[in-house]
Amino acid sequence: MSETFTEESLKAGMILPFDKPRDWTSFDLVNKIRRELCRNAGIKKLKVGHAGTLDPLATGLLILCVGKATKQIEGIQQMPKEYLAEITFGASTPSFDLETEIDKRYDYEHISPSLLEEKIMELKGRIEQIPPVFSAKKFNGVRAYEFAREGIQKEMKAVEVEIYDMDVLKFDLPVILLNIRCSKGTYIRSLARDLGARLGSGAHLSNLRRTAIGSYKVEQAETLENFQKKLNFP
Repeated sequence: MSETFTEESLKAGMILPFDKPRDWTSFDLVNKIRRELCRNAGIKKLKVGHAGTLDPLATGLLILCVGKATKQIEGIQQMPKEYLAEITFGASTPSFDLETEIDKRYDYEHISPSLLEEKIMELKGRIEQIPPVFSAKKFNGVRAYEFAREGIQKEMKAVEVEIYDMDVLKFDLPVILLNIRCSKGTYIRSLARDLGARLGSGAHLSNLRRTAIGSYKVEQAETLENFQKKLNFP
């Protein structure tokens, strides 16, 4: 049976955790859900926002706030985030992930589990992190990635973030899998770059999945497919 939302229930506010598909931007999902909620409720306008951007190549938990619940976005954004991050050593990219092509190759055979653990320890706690040039950071109102795609170099300023935990789940060179718990504003792509540099190699983020934001878990999130079935939209 399809589910029906009312104008009153939507505008009163609700929080909708979604499992964002790969190759969708966060705004793609927001726009899709806003459009279909409006259609379902028979209304023209509705406030919908998300609490923390995921890159297009990333999957996992994206929390959408509807109606008056959009006032909770800032609070949710402050919550710790948790990720499963696959990092590939031996190659770097300008974007620190697979959005751009590999630009350099490196040796990685010298990396051992003990050396990896040693360098991971150096990245735990409060650290100064330089965001990727391919990021949503703004320069005079323009996103950094827009300059980067035009080949314009901008100096990214370091910001303080906190890495609460970083555990190795798989070590199978050139690929490792990490479980990372961190503060708001942390770029996992930058962690991949920094870890590669500290290990005397190069690295890029080859896969990323956000598994938690505060007490919200991806296992409790709605997939787009299931939500479409509930609302009965294509």
